Amino acid sequence: MADKEDTPSGADAMMDAMAPFGAMLDMQGKAMQGLFAKSFPGLGEGTEGVASNLADLMPKNVSNAELGEWARAGAELQQMWLEFVASQAQSAMSRAADPKNMFDPGQWLMVAQSMAKQLPKAAIEAPAKLAKESMELWQGVLGNMAGNLVGGDGAGDAAEPSLPRKDRRFADPAWRQLPAFALLHQTYLMLAEYFQQAAASIDGLDKEKKQQLVFAVEALSEALSPANFLLTNPVVMKRTVETKGQNLVRGMRHLITDLKRGQLTHTDPNAFTLGKNLAASPGKVVHETPLYQLIQYSPSTKDVYEVPLVIFPPWINRFYILDLTPQKSFIKWAVDQGITVFVASWKSADESMSDVVWDDYIRAQMEAIDTIRERLDVPSVHAIGYCVAGTTLAATLAVLARRGEADRVKSATFFTAQVDFERAGDLKSFIDDTQLDMIGNLSSDGYLDGRYLAATFNALRGKDLIWNYVVNNYLLGEDYPAFDLLHWNGDVTNLPSKWHSDYLRDLYRDNKLVVPDALSGDGTPIDLTQVETPSYVQAGREDHIAPAESVWRITNHFKGPLEFVLAGSGHIAGVVNPPAAGKYQYWLGNSKAASLKEFVEGSEEHKGSWWPHWLEWLDAQAPERVPATGKRKPGGRGDKVIEDAPGRYVKTR
Repeated sequence: MADKEDTPSGADAMMDAMAPFGAMLDMQGKAMQGLFAKSFPGLGEGTEGVASNLADLMPKNVSNAELGEWARAGAELQQMWLEFVASQAQSAMSRAADPKNMFDPGQWLMVAQSMAKQLPKAAIEAPAKLAKESMELWQGVLGNMAGNLVGGDGAGDAAEPSLPRKDRRFADPAWRQLPAFALLHQTYLMLAEYFQQAAASIDGLDKEKKQQLVFAVEALSEALSPANFLLTNPVVMKRTVETKGQNLVRGMRHLITDLKRGQLTHTDPNAFTLGKNLAASPGKVVHETPLYQLIQYSPSTKDVYEVPLVIFPPWINRFYILDLTPQKSFIKWAVDQGITVFVASWKSADESMSDVVWDDYIRAQMEAIDTIRERLDVPSVHAIGYCVAGTTLAATLAVLARRGEADRVKSATFFTAQVDFERAGDLKSFIDDTQLDMIGNLSSDGYLDGRYLAATFNALRGKDLIWNYVVNNYLLGEDYPAFDLLHWNGDVTNLPSKWHSDYLRDLYRDNKLVVPDALSGDGTPIDLTQVETPSYVQAGREDHIAPAESVWRITNHFKGPLEFVLAGSGHIAGVVNPPAAGKYQYWLGNSKAASLKEFVEGSEEHKGSWWPHWLEWLDAQAPERVPATGKRKPGGRGDKVIEDAPGRYVKTR
């Protein structure tokens, strides 16, 4: 660990982190003239002396004086940007210290900023190597542009320069065609790359602190991109000129709306209505408790599988991730395959749920299973657990096994679910005592506002889920798209604070679930090695929330037959991948391999969705079918139900 005196705190830490940027200003400002002088002899003496040296190199419609102005503008632009982001970082740190600002869209990186208190100074110093690389970058970019100007057609259409660093944030030609902005974004990418590499290679930190450092540096790098600011984004400047500033007027409306909501908007809020074009699969709420509603979906086939299926989605999000538009709905697809489908729709937490803990969710799963068994008069059910509900399903199976009641579940399927959290990915950056205390301070009413969770998950992919929308929504003033997945992503749920705190401490931080009898559920000790239920385990190859390597570790604990499937894409698209879409792929291999790496090396790739493979596996567990009559059709004659799907709970904010 770094010594205490080497660890800056508060705003000082942030300013220390920005110091290397400021330290480069003088060097780059002075180097600008010299570099242009080397690439374009005479430019360093002022615009009046450059004509004779550059006349043969310039396109006809670009004057030497204009090139000189661009050179000076590039240096000034970079200096203004660096000074601005440094001051913004200091201001943001001060505002972020007050929890009441946490839902301000300008404070999405509060957690990452607070981590700056732990940044060792050694990780943010700018040694001679950085200065040398910076000089080479400026020389190379300007020299490259000079060559392209030589290769122009003489009519002002110079060849687009090839720059050393690529990033889709700077894909618009304006970032490359104008020298000042080319220099600006290439310098930014160089600095971001340097600091991220420095953070990853620093010594003297334990594993968790190092992971936090890497995450914080990456998050701050994304926040300080010149693409995120009006005066350093040529695309936004061009749009502003074209629209005479109307893009900024629209953007301000978007920003004010989001400030009132306390949440970043990703999609048109009026494009979707639950029960109409989202969560529209027909069904009935057949059971209800203060914690969840149990939905049964209406059959679409004459015969159905005898063993029904209950899906436990994560209560961190709304259940309809599995029932988006009909073309994407896993629920509709499963019903169309002849499966009797039930889904738990969890209630968004409020003050009445302040005492809810993990045991309550384990009991809820067991109760839902028994309710279905009794309703349809069947001995067992198939069960699916997605993400945190899959973690809980593993605990439920262990409790049932310890009680001698494992036969209530015919098979278990796990969507991107972890039981061993040693390698749980970037979310562990939010799990130390400082972060846990902060979360506790935000849960004074007995529940955690779902907007905090949304901000956290968005921060894991800040480039895609935060800053991309800051540019599009606020700066370019673009209209919101109608995107069902993004609508779901913004439909947040609150969490019981006791459950959330225990979950982060006991599982993410202390990894107790894989220690036999270290935890209990409903009064019964939990030992995952007692689970012998046939299991189907799906992981996403690019999952950043439940990394595939972490999900794989369930194979080290369960003792029953197990099928592991590695799906293309991530935490959502890796699961929600309907066969008709023809997207992605999945890998099958030796589920008894010693490691995920060994599994992948011996696996076979299959194109498209893994859903049909899962159906084949499910059919092999229990192929018997029965007529879709009686209570297999919810709401029929004599069947008392509560309300139509999707029910009230999914609409509760």
